[in-house]
Amino acid sequence: MDKKELLCEDIAGNGCGLKRVLNILGGKWKILILCVIDKKEVVRYGDLRREVYGITNTMLANSLKEMEQDGLVTRTQYDEMPVRVEYSLTDKAKSIIPLLLELKKWGEENL
Repeated sequence: MDKKELLCEDIAGNGCGLKRVLNILGGKWKILILCVIDKKEVVRYGDLRREVYGITNTMLANSLKEMEQDGLVTRTQYDEMPVRVEYSLTDKAKSIIPLLLELKKWGEENL
């Protein structure tokens, strides 16, 4: 008999891959931010602020900073006046898009 693969062997442990994913993508805003950047490929801060309805400047700035630290977005700053900053998805973030599409499909079929 095949042993069932568990989502998390140790639900409280940091070794759980699912827990690590939820740590970097969890919360109300990060997946929505990913959606906007995925759609536009390269997006400026102000455009993100307008597209992610209801997000505050502080929450957007913090989320982008965390996503950059986690290797999900690339921040490119141009030495212009005024300063122009653009965000794009890293290959790491692009690799999770198919999984998010599956979650989207499941939500459309089941919720």
